[in-house]
Amino acid sequence: MRKVTAFVLSCFLLFFSLCVPAAGQEPDIAVASDMIVQAEQAREANAESAESGPGIQAPSAVLMEASTGQVIFEKNADEKKSPASITKIMTLILIFDALDSGKIKLTDEVVTSAHAKSMGGSQVFLEEGEIQTVETLIKCIVVASGNDASVAMAEYIAGTEDEFVKMMNERAAALGMTNTNFEDCCGLTESPTHVTTARDIAIMSRELINKYPQIHNYSTIWMENITHVTKQGTKEFGLSNTNKLLKMATNFKVTGLKTGSTSIAKYCLSATAEKDGVRLIASIMAAPDYKARFADAQTLLNYGYANCKLYEDKEMLPLPDMVVDNGVEEVVPLKYGGSFSYLSLKGEDFTAIEKTLDLVPSLPAPVEEGQPAGNLVYTLSGKKIGEVPVYTAGAVREAKFLDYLKRLLRAFNL
Repeated sequence: MRKVTAFVLSCFLLFFSLCVPAAGQEPDIAVASDMIVQAEQAREANAESAESGPGIQAPSAVLMEASTGQVIFEKNADEKKSPASITKIMTLILIFDALDSGKIKLTDEVVTSAHAKSMGGSQVFLEEGEIQTVETLIKCIVVASGNDASVAMAEYIAGTEDEFVKMMNERAAALGMTNTNFEDCCGLTESPTHVTTARDIAIMSRELINKYPQIHNYSTIWMENITHVTKQGTKEFGLSNTNKLLKMATNFKVTGLKTGSTSIAKYCLSATAEKDGVRLIASIMAAPDYKARFADAQTLLNYGYANCKLYEDKEMLPLPDMVVDNGVEEVVPLKYGGSFSYLSLKGEDFTAIEKTLDLVPSLPAPVEEGQPAGNLVYTLSGKKIGEVPVYTAGAVREAKFLDYLKRLLRAFNL
């Protein structure tokens, strides 16, 4: 039965591959703490979801919770496929990296090159020599999936698109995107080696929305005008969001993120949503048509919100000072190395979660700031569900003879 189903699905996908739009184009049709969750729990949850999860049309997909990075559902999550314009998520990460570091500003003016203008597919029709601000180009990339805007920003940040692509692959490797290789900054290239996976899409989407939540200021724009000022004069150009999920009826808030389609990639989507403080990411690859990618994303997000519950520790245990042996100071303050979140797929009672500080008795001097001092351990029904590391919040040098002498004199008020 499975072989017959697989054969029918293959024929279905082959049929629709003849009907997809030209490379890079988006159909404008109005249709309504990663260090916290144990790997064993994630594998168990994924195995269960694979058996009992929702049925979707796309051959490859992932549903991930954003704060923990836990995968709730996966289907052929590590199968390499062409990402089309989903590529632009990494382009946006590098743009916001540059903004965050101060290398560029939103008000910077970017001049469009001949190479940027030459991009086909989805575009905002920038002219050679045309000047737009960084913020306007971000809108062009996020809302209208502009290939020309993507290349213009790549050149502005790295000098050339090729250098920017090297940065993209380095950033992807640092995020653990082991099955990804970018060959351009916009996904227009229909190369068999320009690939990523549903899991890697979820990983980079998570990085973008967690590190730069301001992306949602742009990814939720439905329509907006930009102004072209060229030698031919001044004219308005309307941006229309390619993510039609924004206007579909849902019981959760859609916050983004990016669509993509080419003849070989078929229809892709990274959809982000929020409900009751829980943020989910649904990555869809190679859906047979534009309706299927949005329907699949909605199915996955509905499944996620129906089954998962998030615990976030907003009142972590107060930390004592750590005793320092043979130091010029007798104690050093401590700090947490992060926050704690736990994603439940089984309806556990979060009031039963217990927290225990597991600290070393003391630290020998010298003590460096950021030195490990133990963990805050979380258990539920006797089972460890995660921990947060505890570090020293200051430095203490080793005491010498004169330090002991001064301490002795102070003790006798001398």
